[in-house]
Amino acid sequence: MDGVGTLYLVATPIGNLGDITLRALETLRSVDLVASEDTRKTGRLLKHFEIDRPQLAFHEHNERQVGPRIVGMLRQGKSVAVVTNAGTPGISDPGFTLVRRVLEANAAGAGIGLTMIPGPAALIMAVVLSGLPVHSFTFRGFAPRKRGPRQRFLAVDKDSPHTLVFYESPYRLAAFLEDAREVYGDRPAALANDLTKLYETVERGSLAALAESVAGRALKGEYIVVIAGAGSSLEVEGPEGTVPETGEP
Repeated sequence: MDGVGTLYLVATPIGNLGDITLRALETLRSVDLVASEDTRKTGRLLKHFEIDRPQLAFHEHNERQVGPRIVGMLRQGKSVAVVTNAGTPGISDPGFTLVRRVLEANAAGAGIGLTMIPGPAALIMAVVLSGLPVHSFTFRGFAPRKRGPRQRFLAVDKDSPHTLVFYESPYRLAAFLEDAREVYGDRPAALANDLTKLYETVERGSLAALAESVAGRALKGEYIVVIAGAGSSLEVEGPEGTVPETGEP
């Protein structure tokens, strides 16, 4: 259909600005509008790369109201890039509901273009650096804030053999680790923070050891918590042996 635009989901750096892709820069320069989770943060990103594009705030508190407006602009032939504060749109960040709106519009014949410009995702980097099995993992996002609902949330995956990945606030990290140890037992785990930044850290150890490590510390920034699945083997044999955690024959 002529006269319709394209929605681009554009991944942006999770810390180091050098991680932005050439396609991301090209797309941000070419679109009619940038829908931003935080226009101030995105404004600094655009300014750094000398990109001058109008922005529209699009976040979890207004996406029900702004989403239809963006779809309307796409119907009129405008191209729109969706960016979050860091990383890939739609992963624990705004983006999913807008994708659904575009798909629903297209089911009715709108013909809107939909694609993404891939790039950084904190959960992928954390899983790879954790030292835990990466062949199969489950991303669970943020756990509930309160202890009871959080423990029930964690218990859903108690018997799962897959590596588990969570996001957590620094203000709730210690409580999360204690609840995870109580629900899962003292499994191997890793904590990733400030990935790609100057003070990037990945701490590895048992849930109990990590809980002890963060207790009483002044924590900053969002954390990624990676926890071994139930019954996971972490043994790695010599050159002629196998690597059990890969899941390969």
